[in-house]
Formats: sequence, structure tokens, C-alpha cells
Amino acid sequence: MRVVSLLPSATELLCALGAEAMLVGRSHECDHPPEVRDRPVLTAQRTNAATSAAIDEQVRSTMESGGSLYTLDEDRLRSLEPDVILTQDLCEVCSIDLASVNRVAATMDPAPKIVNLDPKTIFDVFDDVLKVARAVGLEAEGDRKMVELRGRYWEAIDYVTPYIRQPEVAFLEWLDPPFSGGHWTPGLIEAAGGRHSLNAAGRPSRQVTPEEIVESMPDRLILCPCGFDLARIEAELDTVRNSSWWKVLPAVQEGRVVMVDGNEMFNRPGPRLVDAFCWLVSWIQDRPEVLPPDFPVRVV
Repeated sequence: MRVVSLLPSATELLCALGAEAMLVGRSHECDHPPEVRDRPVLTAQRTNAATSAAIDEQVRSTMESGGSLYTLDEDRLRSLEPDVILTQDLCEVCSIDLASVNRVAATMDPAPKIVNLDPKTIFDVFDDVLKVARAVGLEAEGDRKMVELRGRYWEAIDYVTPYIRQPEVAFLEWLDPPFSGGHWTPGLIEAAGGRHSLNAAGRPSRQVTPEEIVESMPDRLILCPCGFDLARIEAELDTVRNSSWWKVLPAVQEGRVVMVDGNEMFNRPGPRLVDAFCWLVSWIQDRPEVLPPDFPVRVV
């Protein structure tokens, strides 16, 4: 079986099944586990800006003109002769779009199987484990991994008490302009014992106004911009610290602001989303025993 993954979370799912050897090509963002980094890279991003604001401007301009944010090396993809291509239809900003993949696959003989992942909740992610496993003929391994991940999720749920006040949590998936996390993130926050008024479970992330942030009066604030590691978040902290809403938030006044590596956690709907949830439970419920080792979080 020869597999190409054009989605970082799909690469992680495939490798979690023990199928790393099947991977013959990847996207430029597929960087985990580290062992996959020697596989041919088939995509590249068109944006080249350095700051959140500049990236947002480039993305909006490209999308409004009907262009794609990514390039796909079609000749190299054909030369790899994959049996399966793992891709997504969740977000055109995050990776190569499904239409582009389908167009190229239609010109290949034999045509590869396209596996489209479109998770909205963590339970959809558990289902994606089974979907990827079926596609590559590893159903038994998929069952075991899904049960393992689901078991860790429910074990963490046991530490959530319904008898305490639920803190309001603001999760910013982009900093300038601010975007509230969506899809699976609000549901994870609620399952961990928090409230997330800025967005609802299952809905896409959305831009929020300073007025909306202030009105939500978050007790806790998570800075987790999509694709940013801790160093890159820290480089943009002054952007949010100088915002009109920053100093009035209870989370800021009480020192309950953290930044989390978005490139590793939360933004990727793969196996490590369970680690992200366990950290949430640990942080909201004050249960350090649930904290995953070496979790990439830093207090602001």
C-alpha cells in the first residue's frame, strides 16, 4: 500500500496505526512524527508574510480573487503512484483544497482512492481513525487505536466536576485580527468544564470584535494561533497586549492567560487532540495529575 498524505493530522493518524512505512509523500506541513520528514514534499504555501495581520491580509486577498493558498506538485504526485491520498475538505486556509486533489487524481491510472477527512468534533476524529484504517487495510489496528484514544478522553472526563462554577474561556485561534476557535475546540472546552461564549461547538472559527471579547468577560484566555509554535506566538504578544480589550479582561487581571503551541495542539484534529483535551481538564479543573508530559504551554 502506497499512501500520500496532504494533511498533517491525517499523517499523524496514519502513523498512529503503525503504518509509517506506507507513507510515500506528504504536505509541507506534515512534520510529526519526525520520522516522516524525509518523505517527498508535494505542497507549498503561496503566502510569505511574517505577522498575523499580514498573513490575514494575504489570505483574504487570495480567497477573494478565487485563488488557492497552496501549490501542488502534480507531476511528483503522479510519479509516486499512490493507492490512497489522504486529504480534507474542512478548511481551504489550512491545506490544499479537495477539488484540486480530485482534479489531479482523475488524471491518474489507476486512480487512487481519495479519503476526505472533515471532522467537526473530537468524536469525528475518533471516527477518522477508523476511516483511515479501513482505507489502508488496517481495521484491527484502527479499532485498537480508536478505543485507546476514546478511553483516554473518558478517563479525563472523570476529573471534571459539575459542582463548581464553569469558567468562561476565550480561545483565540488567530491574534490579529482575533479569531475565536471553532469546530472541535468549543466542545472540548465545554467537556473540560468551561464555557465558550465566543463560538459554538461544530461551527467554523470566526473573527471576533473587541466588543465581543470584552462582553464575554473570560476568566481564562488561551492564545493558540493556527500553525504557530510558542516562539512565534511570543513574538506577537505585544500585538494583543496593546489591544483595547486586553487589560479589562478578568483573565488578564488574574494572571490566567496562557499560550499553547497551535502547530502541535488543538489546530490539528489528530491523535494529539486527546493530549490537548487532557491539558484543558488539568488547567480548568486544577488537576495536575491529568497533565500530559511535556505539553507545549507557557503562562503569559
